[in-house]
Amino acid sequence: MTSIEANTIIDQHLFGPFLFARGGTAQSVKLAALVVADENREIPEFRANGTDVIAPKKLANLYGRTYWRFEFELPANRAATYCFGNETYEVCTDLGKDLRIGFVSCNGQEDGDLDRPLEDRNALWIDLGKEHAKQPFSLLLHGGDQIYADGVWECHPDIIAWEKARRRERAATEFSDVMRDAVFKFYLDHYLAIYGQPQISHMLKHVPSLMIWDDHDIFDGWGSHKKWFQSTAVAKGMFDCARTAFCLMQLCCMPDELPDMVMDREGKSLGWRVDFPGMSIISPDLRSERTPGDVMGPNGWRDLPQTLETVPEGNRIFLMSSVPVIGPRLSLVEMVLHLFPKAQKYEDDLRDQWQSRWHRREWCRFLELIEKIANERDHEITLLSGEIHVATRGTFETPGKTIHQLVASGISHTAPPAAFARVLGLLAWIGDHPLPDRPTKLRSLPGRKGTYCAARNYLTLLRKDTNWTANWHLEGIGWTPDLSV
Repeated sequence: MTSIEANTIIDQHLFGPFLFARGGTAQSVKLAALVVADENREIPEFRANGTDVIAPKKLANLYGRTYWRFEFELPANRAATYCFGNETYEVCTDLGKDLRIGFVSCNGQEDGDLDRPLEDRNALWIDLGKEHAKQPFSLLLHGGDQIYADGVWECHPDIIAWEKARRRERAATEFSDVMRDAVFKFYLDHYLAIYGQPQISHMLKHVPSLMIWDDHDIFDGWGSHKKWFQSTAVAKGMFDCARTAFCLMQLCCMPDELPDMVMDREGKSLGWRVDFPGMSIISPDLRSERTPGDVMGPNGWRDLPQTLETVPEGNRIFLMSSVPVIGPRLSLVEMVLHLFPKAQKYEDDLRDQWQSRWHRREWCRFLELIEKIANERDHEITLLSGEIHVATRGTFETPGKTIHQLVASGISHTAPPAAFARVLGLLAWIGDHPLPDRPTKLRSLPGRKGTYCAARNYLTLLRKDTNWTANWHLEGIGWTPDLSV
């Protein structure tokens, strides 16, 4: 843990409230709020609508802290309020014809994330807060990598030693209670170090969030590593800790009492669907059941088609895929890397993508499902993704509809070199059309020339009546023109 992270944790004894969306109607929205406090601390009173006192539910006592959840409803209003102690927070709960949604992803970086000055690290969070003050967001969607937990490999000497050990020794090592405590505490502390930063905390208190995880919420490449590695007791134990932390800090629940929004009631896959007036937001879980050969597992594939089939008639679907559904021709890169053994350490990064040659059949299945729902069920579908640390967009041309993909990544991850964006652009130019006569194509952002923009960014979605437009805010560049989707 860095000194900044340690100081963040030591100096703060009360975190939250952090708001999570649970769905809504034209009359009201359902919300949950997470509060984390020192174990013996009396938490302030929580009131909805100014007068309704909301009783908390204790989710867990862990490492000297108590995790509390408040469940409540607010009426549909441009400025509904809830109170926590002496503070009153405005929330835009009007999800009628006109509304604004924010989308962010990749909230961190692999190395030195918490050593950066907060004004630099969170520059786009500051901007997002200013935008909220101008025209409030009703929802904030988080598309993956809400934290970068790769430092978990340094959280305890036994974990450090295990990572450096030979394969046979790693396979024989049990996940001890000491390891478990160190790993689980690391995840929880890291979430609080991130959520507790004032620029981020401000948005989490005022705008209800919907979140799905990706690999860095566990550790880099989870699910795409060799099968022997992922089957070890230590790797599986680390995943279990990350899963519980995800449930607490991104779903506001414990794993044994998942909210109704989660599709798989067994909890093997943690994807979800949430309905609002005129729209449904759906996010499959692309990590819990992932293997080197599969992006989603049996439970995910069992539940996602049924969930899409039962979306209310006329609702636009925002389908969040933590890795982009439309991407460059990565199979060419995989073939080249296969010829160079030293370069094969990057194989898991490529296997993370739908476009990997290992996932091609499943990728086609996913595209065919999207096409079916768009045309046979007559839903407008927009794909939302992050993960790749650049901004771009794409289209999937089906016989009946054009399906747009919008990629925004990352809000705080350092932008990659311009050369990286150019190489990706070259692969995009080569193209990859997995379904005959239904081309997928990557395209430049409105007002931009290159296919990929190597700048930190976030995305906004605006609905006026039934018309939707998208805009990217690009650091150091500004806003893109409106894109109708």
